[in-house]
Amino acid sequence: METSLNFEDFGRKHLRRIHRNLPTPALYENIVKNREGQLAHLGPVVVRTGHYNEMPPEDKFIVKDALSEEKVFWSEEKNELSENHFDSLFHRLLAYMHDKEAYVQDCLIGSVPEYQIPIRIVTETAWHSLFARNMYYQIHDPAQLEAFAPDFTIIHIPGFNAIPEQDGTHSSSFVIYNLSRKLVLIGGSSYAGEIKQAVFTIASYLMPAPVFCMRCSANVGPDGDVAIFLGREETGKTTLAVDESRRLLGDHLHGWSDKGIFNLEWGGYAKMYHLSVEEQPFIYDCSRKFGTLLENITIDPDARRIDFKEGSLTKNTRGVFPISHIPNAIRSGIFDPPKNLFLLTCDAFGVLPPIARLTPEQAVYAFLSAYTSKFTQTDSGEFQPQVMFNVCFGDTALALPAYAYGMRLLENIRSYDIACWLMNTGWIGEPSYKGERIKIRYSRALANAAISGVFDDVEFETDPVFQYEVPKACPGVDVPANILIPREAAADPGDYDLRANRLVAEFIKDFSQYEDKMPEDMRTMLSQIISMDDTLDLEEFGFSI
Repeated sequence: METSLNFEDFGRKHLRRIHRNLPTPALYENIVKNREGQLAHLGPVVVRTGHYNEMPPEDKFIVKDALSEEKVFWSEEKNELSENHFDSLFHRLLAYMHDKEAYVQDCLIGSVPEYQIPIRIVTETAWHSLFARNMYYQIHDPAQLEAFAPDFTIIHIPGFNAIPEQDGTHSSSFVIYNLSRKLVLIGGSSYAGEIKQAVFTIASYLMPAPVFCMRCSANVGPDGDVAIFLGREETGKTTLAVDESRRLLGDHLHGWSDKGIFNLEWGGYAKMYHLSVEEQPFIYDCSRKFGTLLENITIDPDARRIDFKEGSLTKNTRGVFPISHIPNAIRSGIFDPPKNLFLLTCDAFGVLPPIARLTPEQAVYAFLSAYTSKFTQTDSGEFQPQVMFNVCFGDTALALPAYAYGMRLLENIRSYDIACWLMNTGWIGEPSYKGERIKIRYSRALANAAISGVFDDVEFETDPVFQYEVPKACPGVDVPANILIPREAAADPGDYDLRANRLVAEFIKDFSQYEDKMPEDMRTMLSQIISMDDTLDLEEFGFSI
């Protein structure tokens, strides 16, 4: 069996035409010609993804062979696919592509030449090729392009569907990693975020051991102080990192080596639902520029103006743009280790504070838990909580177990004496169905206060349930005083206490699922961070959400 994809043979045998490294204007022309999207007012292009969110873990597979047996940390969460199933599916995919056109972008992961990884992204559509061109580092030297040899190839064919009973998949959609063939196959979904996730997984797998790959945004101040923002979707990491008073290092993926922090991506992939020119002026400007790709945004068919407040298709509306669209962005280079680390969450219970100081151990706990939540209304009118954990922001399909990422983060925090902060960008004091989400300008003001040292001389109080330290004041910063202590912002402190205990119970339940999979010293350390009397019966207190 061949060990890698010979793309020239692949193209000659199967494809009618290969569009190689088309620039943005040519991709625009193909998007319109192929009826893949519409041009909007002032220049962005609007497309539809069909699938609006990332595929579930059960649709992602690793081909199990001699190489992956050695390289992959196999666990219950990782789905294996046999070599025979992969070969069968791949041959049918090639048959599907017979006499079709394909788009290719040869690009690089990483802003620092020392760590750059060459990848080839092959797509069925021109708009996904524009996504790749916006997101990753382009090669402008013709000689370098001519000699280009990718370390990995991603083939994204949304029009091709798997047959579960024949291909060994769980549904018609799939992401399959084949380490021996240096291939990732993505099919059955037009959601461009799958390409992005595949690139991060490849980077985590191929980067040298000293490089810690993270899902985070980062910015740097005038004095060179770096801040990183870790968070899941909709927690605001891009929004907080794009700050007029600081320079943007990158939107979503970074590497952290012993030499410092560097960007893995060239572009930004920002949430656009309810985008505000007042709260997010730089990102708003990106939405009105040529080259920007807008996913699932409502567009007026006549005036071609876009409506960010309309979310009938999905609230997961996205904008993809090159980082050069942000006027204060830094496009390359390596920067000092961060001085501040912010762990973001969107808490719909209204329990967590807008900012709290964490110990290194508490920061690792928050990192491993990756908590966020929301409420959904049932047909009967009741509000039901959805509590979501992600077993670590940096976990991927191929690399180390989650606790290993936590240990690396802990070592870095201690080595560089990094200040760690929890930030709740959700609801403060009241649950989401009773109040309004905290304003972005308040979250940004609190983050900048932490960075500038405002909290160095204020009094903190220790939360009796979660044990983090909450500032009792924020002098000179334009935020309402009553939001710093969520219990004081609650209309009913007793109800707040019940919601807090309910949330602690959810954290303990989540931790119990993976505590036996980590080393004893780490398990002991983390188990002491949050504790609650096991005999507490929430129903006894009439607790109901």
